[in-house]
Amino acid sequence: MLKIHLHEASKRFQYEWIFKNLNLQLTQGDSLAITGGNGSGKSTLLKCISGAIPISSGKITFETEGKELPSSDWYKQLAISAPYLELPEEFTLSEAIKFHFQFKSPLRGIQPKELIEILYLDQHTHKPVSQFSSGMKQRLKLGLALFSDVPLILLDEPTSNLDKKGIAWYGDLVQSYGQDRILIVCSNEPREYGFCNQKLALEDFK
Repeated sequence: MLKIHLHEASKRFQYEWIFKNLNLQLTQGDSLAITGGNGSGKSTLLKCISGAIPISSGKITFETEGKELPSSDWYKQLAISAPYLELPEEFTLSEAIKFHFQFKSPLRGIQPKELIEILYLDQHTHKPVSQFSSGMKQRLKLGLALFSDVPLILLDEPTSNLDKKGIAWYGDLVQSYGQDRILIVCSNEPREYGFCNQKLALEDFK
């Protein structure tokens, strides 16, 4: 059971505070929406929680089975889908999935063929990812994150580049495969985080 604690967490770039004195506690089964205007620092907070960038003051801890994890091991607990994450575009779809699952175990033993069908990409198994539309790439990013067997899922603007059908698909995917994990969604779109049981407005922590 993963628990995440933020205690008086603060981050600044030079003289600008991105967030300040943020206290938060999340346990598996919790879902959190991080809201705020464009450029408010939602992605920065997500990167701090992932351990990708350090906070300026305060503390973030990951705890499992009553033991605190070193920050160097946080990445093992999480998967992320975000606009700034690149896919290996020189790979075909099947190669990209195989490559990803060399680093993460697939959820519930799902096989690549089954995942490709869930992503509605079964006509594109041998196509290079570089030839995918932006919507196809987004479905692949979401699938790789949500089908990784980890307790923490970080989603930044999860329905960007998805059409109406894709947005409904995203909602179904989260409902079916997001249970019993910590889900954190950075978004200004209620359709992306309507399922979240907690909400954090970043403007409240400036």
